[in-house]
Amino acid sequence: MRRFIRGFLLFALGGILGVGAGFGLGIYLFPFIFPPPAGTDQLTQTEQQMPVFANGTFIHADPSDRVHWGQGKLTVFKDQIYLNADFKVGPGPDYRVLLVKKANIKSKEEMKELIAKKQFVEVSGLRSFEGGQRYAIPAGVNVEEYQSVVIWCWAFSQLISPADLKRP
Repeated sequence: MRRFIRGFLLFALGGILGVGAGFGLGIYLFPFIFPPPAGTDQLTQTEQQMPVFANGTFIHADPSDRVHWGQGKLTVFKDQIYLNADFKVGPGPDYRVLLVKKANIKSKEEMKELIAKKQFVEVSGLRSFEGGQRYAIPAGVNVEEYQSVVIWCWAFSQLISPADLKRP
């Protein structure tokens, strides 16, 4: 009888661990299998005439990392961030658009430290891995205090792509 109970418990534990591992793998692979459609936002005529606060270009912060990368340009206005049509990042789960108070961010350790010190503001979750996208800057945020825009993976604490802001 003990042998039967022990076997049943091991079987149940294996089933629970297998379902958990499968679920975790499914969450990780979901954005690769079912990516969201490309962003299609474009600046309107009125927005194109608004004063530009800053411009930037997303970079591949760690060239040895083939999974976490980004490219493309962005424009920051007083109340919004616009990722240009050439924007693109490698897919993954739980990406966020952050305004960060430091420039020249090159590693996830550096970014983790800035997050711990609350030297950032979360603008939004990333809606698409490529294409034109606009994000409203939260009310009360003074964009002049921030020196970069970062795409960050919240689920795995991973730096995807930073962009230093350059004032015109």
